[in-house]
Amino acid sequence: MTAAKILEALMLVAFGVSWPISLFKSIKAKNTNGKSILFLIIIDIGYIFGMISKFVSTTFVWSTDWWIFMIYCINFVFVSTDLVVCLIYRNKNNKTVIQN
Repeated sequence: MTAAKILEALMLVAFGVSWPISLFKSIKAKNTNGKSILFLIIIDIGYIFGMISKFVSTTFVWSTDWWIFMIYCINFVFVSTDLVVCLIYRNKNNKTVIQN
């Protein structure tokens, strides 16, 4: 295992810690004001590119890279879930404003 792979994994974990917190706050508050849907989409696209990079890499070996790939997947799931929650609450909040 190279230092680059360890640093990549640490970067993913550092970013990954924020997504469950953000998702929990959105669900608890039932409000996603201030969140950018475009930003979440761009982050998801970045994680998709990261996952693809693991497959096209000539050094991809499941025995050493699978756990980094899984961190990409976990982060992608959290960001995607946050995006869905954001869309649901935005839609509900917009309907409430229109009806009032």
